[in-house]
Amino acid sequence: MYNIKSVLLKYDQLPKRLLLLLFFVGISAYGQQDAQYTQYMYNTVSVNPGYAGSRGQMSIAALHRSQWLGLEGAPVTQTLNVHSPIGYRGMGLGISIVNDKIGPTSETNFDIDFSYTIPLSFESKLSFGLKGSVNLLDIRFSELNQFAPDQTLQQDIDNRLSPNIGAGVYYHTDRFYAGLSVPRFLETSHFEESTLSTAKEQMNFYFITGYVFELNPLLKFKPTLLSKLTQGAPLQVDVSANFMFNDKLILGAAYRWDAAVSAMTGFNISNKFLIGIAYDREVTELGSAAFNNGSFEVILRYDFISTKNNLKSPRFF
Repeated sequence: MYNIKSVLLKYDQLPKRLLLLLFFVGISAYGQQDAQYTQYMYNTVSVNPGYAGSRGQMSIAALHRSQWLGLEGAPVTQTLNVHSPIGYRGMGLGISIVNDKIGPTSETNFDIDFSYTIPLSFESKLSFGLKGSVNLLDIRFSELNQFAPDQTLQQDIDNRLSPNIGAGVYYHTDRFYAGLSVPRFLETSHFEESTLSTAKEQMNFYFITGYVFELNPLLKFKPTLLSKLTQGAPLQVDVSANFMFNDKLILGAAYRWDAAVSAMTGFNISNKFLIGIAYDREVTELGSAAFNNGSFEVILRYDFISTKNNLKSPRFF
């Protein structure tokens, strides 16, 4: 998602106050945001490579997010990740693909995550993770109607490749987890500084944590928090609270500071297969717009649990 200066973009049947919002909302002139998730608690490996392999078996998850339903050109994100412990020395490996589209821009990230876990006690573990990624960027300037044509924006960008690296640390027990990470260290510029259009990837610092309270044998409560700090952008804080009934049904709510409220539900079809759904509603002026029907997200996760493990209940994180 990029901010392009000195350009007026126009889509038919859209009010002028949304011309720039449609494609580049919320980003400073020199900032880029990673894809945003409401159900981040089920998609931790996307922001912290130390999570890779921490579930104890191979796990595969697919997520789809449609943001600001009803708004043409609004963000759409798909994520697919697979991760698993490997060998017998605390190592984990993961592979992720993230496709993020907004207006005329399309980004695809291919990530490889490697983790190494050190047992601190019988119950607690500390994992260190490294992430290697490749970003492919497409921008279709030819699809834009420009009031004042900019000669620097006449040629489309096709599959511009940018490599990157990241790292994270992840501490967890059976009930508690906390992690710090920077998924991408390199601040890549996609345009020359001398042009009118500038887009630069900034480092995003993530902190994630959560705790599972067993209120009674049939009810668990899990509060979680995700915060993201990016230079030139406001601090983002997501808090959520989920209840799990009888290790099957999950109901919860979330709040993104000064941005949105969310309702979440999930169901463990078995101790291997989870489906989760979330719906967001903006608390800003954008949320009251007639064309904005909120944001929708669905995630499917499958754990390849061996019957030898004899697990009695699904993991909550």
